[in-house]
This record gives sequence, C-alpha cells and structure tokens, in this order.
Amino acid sequence: MGMWIGRNRKARVTYGFDEIALVPGRVTINPNEVDITFRVPRKNAEPLELKIPILASAMDGVVDVRFAIAMSKLGGLAVLNLEGVQTRYKSPPEVLQKIVETDRSEVTALLQKIYQEPVQADLISARIRQIKDGGAIAAVSSIPQRAAEFGAIAQEAGADVFVVQSTVSTARHISSEYKSLDLEKFCREMHIPVIVGNTVGYDVTFEIMECGPAGVLVGVGPGAACTSRGVLGLGVPQVTATVDCAAARGPTRAPAGPIITDGGMSKGGDVCKALACGADAVMVGSAFARAQEAPGCGYHWGMATPHVNLPRGTRIKVGTTGSLKQILFGPAEVDDGSQNLVGAVTTCMGNVGARTLAEFQQTEIIIAPSIRTEGKLFQTVQSVGMGAR
Repeated sequence: MGMWIGRNRKARVTYGFDEIALVPGRVTINPNEVDITFRVPRKNAEPLELKIPILASAMDGVVDVRFAIAMSKLGGLAVLNLEGVQTRYKSPPEVLQKIVETDRSEVTALLQKIYQEPVQADLISARIRQIKDGGAIAAVSSIPQRAAEFGAIAQEAGADVFVVQSTVSTARHISSEYKSLDLEKFCREMHIPVIVGNTVGYDVTFEIMECGPAGVLVGVGPGAACTSRGVLGLGVPQVTATVDCAAARGPTRAPAGPIITDGGMSKGGDVCKALACGADAVMVGSAFARAQEAPGCGYHWGMATPHVNLPRGTRIKVGTTGSLKQILFGPAEVDDGSQNLVGAVTTCMGNVGARTLAEFQQTEIIIAPSIRTEGKLFQTVQSVGMGAR
C-alpha cells in the first residue's frame, strides 16, 4: 500500500476534506426527520445526550463561561481550557483584550508571558460552578501531565466531562523526567466521562480505547491557528485520520467509544464529510471564534501558541460574523458555508438518505480533488461563496 517516494521507501497517499465528496443517495429524507443526537457514555448511568454532534474547542479565544453556557443551551458542548486565561486570572477580559490589541509582531512573546502565570485551583472550581449555575453542562480540559491534579478538582467542583488533550496522545508515553499519566488508571478512577486526544492512527486509537475513555479526539495540526505541521512536520489529513481511527472502534476490536474529529473544519461541508468518514461528533474552533459570544472578539489562537520554548500556533483574525445561534442554526447571512452548520449536516444526511449518524457513516465517498473548483470560476475570481478565502 502506498507509493514509492525514493529508493526503498514508500509513503501512503492520504486525503483531506477538499479532496473528497459525498455521493447523493438512492433515497432522500426530509432533513427535519433525521436524528443527529450525540451520546457520551457514562459509568453506571445513562449516556450524556447532546442534541447536536458539535463541540467547541478548548481554546481561550473561543470558550469562556458565557460561551459554554450558550453552547450548552443550544444543544452542543463547549470545553473550557483549565490551563488557559480563565483559570490563571480573576479578571480574564482584561487579559484577553491585551492579546487582541497587541501588534502581531509582539503577540507570541506576550502570550508566553501571560501563560506563565500559575493556574489557580480555586479558579478551576469557580469557573465550573459558574457554568453549572448557568444551567449548562460543564466540560473542561488539561494536558496529561496535570490531568490527575486538575481532574480531581474538576470532578469535585461538579464537572460533567473531562478532556485529556495534547498535541499527540498515546497510551504509552515514555519519560524519565516526569511521571507519565497512567491513562487506564485515570479513566478507571474518574467518575465522569474522560475524552482523550489527539491521535491520527488506527493502532494508537485502539490502544487508547482499551484504556476505557468515553471518546477519542482525532487530529494533529489541522486547526486554523495551529502551526504544528509547519513547526514539527507532523500530521495526517483529517479524512484519512478519521477513517483510520474510526476503524479502531469496530465491534471486533475495542469498545465502541465515540470518535470526535477535531480541527480543520470551518464550513458545513467539512463537518458533513467528517461525520460521513466515521466521526460521531466534531470539535470546532475557528468557526466559533467568529461568534459574537466568543471571548476572543474575532481573534483566535491555539493552545500551544504560548509554549515557552517551541510555539506551535499563531494568533489569527477571523472576524465576528454573527451570533452563536446563527453559526449553528442560521439563518445564514454569509454565503460561504460558515453559518448554519447544523442545517448543513441535516440537509446532507437527507440527501444521502441517512436517518441517523450511524447510517451517515456508511455514505459512499469518492476521491474528487476538483470538487471545489469545478464550474466555480466566477466565484473564485470574485472571491465569493466557494471561492472565498
């Protein structure tokens, strides 16, 4: 499998969202009658049920307490970063304003300085309680090195979901400098669902699933603000990554934990393709950074952007285009597919004849690198619709 790239060395051909298309079905269904419910497994309890299969990324320009409450009330789930501005500072808006206003030539240094402030345990508890007091589901995240510490605090404060997230996650992390997280033990001892990420491969996903998480995040480097692929040379395009990781969820290998495609989706079509490729849900960042409720005020930066030695992200301007409700449900006021993401999913499911997400995952997929440009000359020249940049 693969192609020769030189003497004695082969490489696989892989695919991203712009290189495939979904084939319409033989039967079509009223979009209002499809089921897009997403369920997060819970121990000794009914699954946590979400009306829409969309999560908001744990990034400071996207999720704060206000956004998390709004997202939950609309049927989705927003993840608050426990190592972000919200837990380092008592008054996050002031800090966020500095990030937004700083010249781009100086912003990385500023971010590195801002994120050196220690995380405060009392702020972790306070933010979770604020989300819960707002009548919302509270989901929070941390890197593996601090998961044991922050997981206990979050669980005690009433969090509903805990996400362990790093640039690349495996079930077997080797280090002589610090104690690695025992993922299986952590998942076993936590009473709330644990979602783990990020990964892009079949074997590693299977090994992570054997540790008992409630879900696995898929994606290394595709995020709009992420520069890992340029800095580290790592990554697998999201279509191939999603298909490979979803295969590890098969009934003959591992428990059927949800696969969540994370990053690289700014338009409704991308979300549809991720779900059709095997994802049970998607995690989105830049599309939500455009919401009026987003704390970044039209700016977006990755979680690894402030790394003290090797930043793997940048601050980008995405602008503010509408409310969170518009981005999720419309009515769309833009023509590029970045609003009414849910409407795109239900309409696509109707057109391929899928009543459920499980049926949607069986959709016929074709390799079609010309799908975005065929017949779209005027849009491209005028930079509108599918030609917008």
